[in-house]
Amino acid sequence: MTVRNRMLNLLFIPITVLGLSACSESIESDADSVNLLQQAINSESRSASNRSRDEFRHPAETLEFFGIQPNSTVVEISPGGGWYTEILAPYLKDDGLLYAAHFPANSSSEYYQRSRQAFMERVTNDSAFSAVVVTEFAPMSDSVIAPPESADMVLTFRNLHNWYMSGGEEAVQDAFMQFYTALKPGGVLGVVDHRLPETRPDEDMANSGYMKESFAIAMAESVGFELAERSEINANSNDTADHPRGVWTLPPTLRLGDEDKEKYTAIGESDRFTLKFVKPKS
Repeated sequence: MTVRNRMLNLLFIPITVLGLSACSESIESDADSVNLLQQAINSESRSASNRSRDEFRHPAETLEFFGIQPNSTVVEISPGGGWYTEILAPYLKDDGLLYAAHFPANSSSEYYQRSRQAFMERVTNDSAFSAVVVTEFAPMSDSVIAPPESADMVLTFRNLHNWYMSGGEEAVQDAFMQFYTALKPGGVLGVVDHRLPETRPDEDMANSGYMKESFAIAMAESVGFELAERSEINANSNDTADHPRGVWTLPPTLRLGDEDKEKYTAIGESDRFTLKFVKPKS
């Protein structure tokens, strides 16, 4: 072997070792993130009723699909009673930041007021929620869900249909624009909602609680988002999306009460699309 070749080999060895070391650190980091997420999901601080929904909502798979990390800055849109907040808050507490963009404090809706008050009490009294920053969100308003271009991720779970039913296409588009404003370039928008089959009339979105996946994609793209990936994590082939009281016929609402309860319980929660969008970097 020539002197030159021996020198090249000596140079190559540490570079290779460094490469393997960096790869190993990345794998360990990913594993730590998954473990932390699973710990949050398995936490006894979550209510039993919420944990019972995991089989339908697949929180670990869904959040991993969106690419969440323990040091992410995340905005959760309309958290309601905090089903996902019970997972996100402890997961992000030490190294990340969670904005909970709840109903506006000055809302005229008594339901919205009660929901927000209950959530605020939990932020005050539940140590797992102590680092949550509560902001406000409503379509067609001047609400600020987070400082502009500060968030790595905006997440909305089963909310799109509410905006559409109350304000139509304009409200949905405005909501997506607020998300776009809050996200950093390269940031992720994660959307989950009840799926209306594409063969059904658009009019069925008006009061069924189901939305067409194509509509959600069109609205997000109309404000500048790019569809990065879609997933069937939250699909349910047993759901026909055709029920007497819309999506609320199914669990967990079961709006028909005991009428055909076994039938709808057997179907489970709704069929849902899961979409990952990205705000372009330039």
